[in-house]
Amino acid sequence: MSDATGTVISGVIAFAAAIIGAVIAGRYAKRGAEAGGRKAVEAALAQVHGQAAAEHWQWVRSQRHQSFAALLVAYAALEEVLARMAPEIRNGTRLDEPTGREVRDRALELQAKTSQLALWGPTEAYSLAHAITGKSVAAARALLHIESVSFSGSSAEWVSFEQARAEMAEAHATFLHRAGEIIRDPRQPVG
Repeated sequence: MSDATGTVISGVIAFAAAIIGAVIAGRYAKRGAEAGGRKAVEAALAQVHGQAAAEHWQWVRSQRHQSFAALLVAYAALEEVLARMAPEIRNGTRLDEPTGREVRDRALELQAKTSQLALWGPTEAYSLAHAITGKSVAAARALLHIESVSFSGSSAEWVSFEQARAEMAEAHATFLHRAGEIIRDPRQPVG
């Protein structure tokens, strides 16, 4: 065989090997690209899912924060009315109709805010809010009872009212503490 023929045969073999190598490399490259593409899509989906979950919990946290704040504002409004009225009643002042209506309206507002809180949970927060409402309404009723029975009320009635206000304040403090924990860790079950 001549050098020219050997060179041509070597060239053809090298060319065939290059073609076969390119085909094999192309197939592996295609498989690698497909696998890489799947991994990229899976990673993107996981990131989107994680971001959506984080945004959802941020939204729940915001809703809880607003509900907790509204409840505390309603509590403060009722507490302010009771604190303002108690000395007046103790001094023998009778409540006029607008003031009595103000007490009832503040109590109803507190009940409404407690009901809204039930939507955002967790159940423990609703239970604590319900305790605030129950204690606050009991204090308001006790004061209205004192006013309706006599101008200044008996000593036992005043003790009952002051005890109801103390329980109201205790329920408020308990709720406030737990609400802060819930806001800091919002991934607790929704209502």
